[in-house]
Amino acid sequence: MTAHVTEPAARTGGTPSASAAAPVVTGIGVTAPNGLGTEVWWAAVLRGESGIGPVTRFDAGRYPAKLAGEIRDFAPEQHVPSRLLPQTDHMTRLALTAADEALADAGVDLSALPDYAAGVVTAGSAGGFEFGQRELEALWSKGGQYVSAYQSFAWFYAVNTGQISIKNGLRGPSGVLVTEQAGGLDAVAQARRQIRKGVRLLVTGGVDSSLCPWGWAAHLAGGELTGATDPSRAYLPFSEAASGHVAGEGGALLVLEDADVAEARGARTYGAVAGYAATFDPPPGRGGAPRLRAAAEQALREAGMTPDDVDVVFADAAGRRDADRVEAEAVAGIFGEHGVPVTAPKTMTGRLAAGGAALDLAAALLALRDQVIPPTVHVATPAGDCPVDLVTGARRPAGGLRAALVLARGRGGFNSAMVVRAAG
Repeated sequence: MTAHVTEPAARTGGTPSASAAAPVVTGIGVTAPNGLGTEVWWAAVLRGESGIGPVTRFDAGRYPAKLAGEIRDFAPEQHVPSRLLPQTDHMTRLALTAADEALADAGVDLSALPDYAAGVVTAGSAGGFEFGQRELEALWSKGGQYVSAYQSFAWFYAVNTGQISIKNGLRGPSGVLVTEQAGGLDAVAQARRQIRKGVRLLVTGGVDSSLCPWGWAAHLAGGELTGATDPSRAYLPFSEAASGHVAGEGGALLVLEDADVAEARGARTYGAVAGYAATFDPPPGRGGAPRLRAAAEQALREAGMTPDDVDVVFADAAGRRDADRVEAEAVAGIFGEHGVPVTAPKTMTGRLAAGGAALDLAAALLALRDQVIPPTVHVATPAGDCPVDLVTGARRPAGGLRAALVLARGRGGFNSAMVVRAAG
């Protein structure tokens, strides 16, 4: 695992690539509750279609939370080679599918790259629960080795990234970051570091899934799931009626490339990763203010931008009154009250743990491409103590979108912020 730290604004260490330009995203692959595949998902997002509904993966009738963002139309045998099906679980199959789409979208010939020129850096969080539960069930039913379940669980994330590497022949740097909902941004930032050291291409982002009884128990233990049973009233970030979030599965994987390499091969780009920073909140009971605002400000400085340069903010959107208030205060403190459009398309998917921020990053890049801001569904009006220009109801056409700020917070005090610029 890689430590979650604030990346310095100045480049330090390693052997930087010849390009001083910000790395660019050339491919996107998506698996989400409201759409399998990037364009299918994005069309659903712009229509405001939610993928949240009653849990069907297992019997949730005895649990206080009964809603989830499930990917219901995924047939793994149509997306994953048959030889890999016995070796993988649901989350890994989703990740392999997203990686395949991202690489195909990038149009890169991996066989033409030198050895070790391409790698994989992803984020993980809760997905190992399903894999671990399967191993425990095998242990209990077949009397297997006592250590097998725990060893398998501990190595799950490395195996997940390894499957993407092996299947696609990506022999370069690899890694997994575990910072919960912030992980998708942190993985892309780590991939950017590798690009700066001279690696040409990284598959990066996050896909997560833990919709199984063991995983559900962990979600419930966190105390942040809503008990609402109406999908249209369950996950309402920045609203007076906010009562928690809905857990979901899926995410996005991106192909990040050196800008000069992408230009030389004539690649189409979605945008550039211009700035990033990460901070920690102080431990509970120690005093001190939350540091999400500091992460956003540092990311803007690293990108060489001012708040006036940002055209839209993709919010973390915790769905809890206290956490929403903190985020709204951070955004208003930087941009002014109602000073920049804010959106949370994750209201259509639920919070996807390690996959959530990566999916928001994909949404930000597509918003810049199509010059439109997707909606925050089901929220009519932000609460009075959340003074943000929340895009609600329907998508908002927005000509002149040039840059987006994506915010993410993970359990344990992780804050991450990333700035992306439009292509061209």
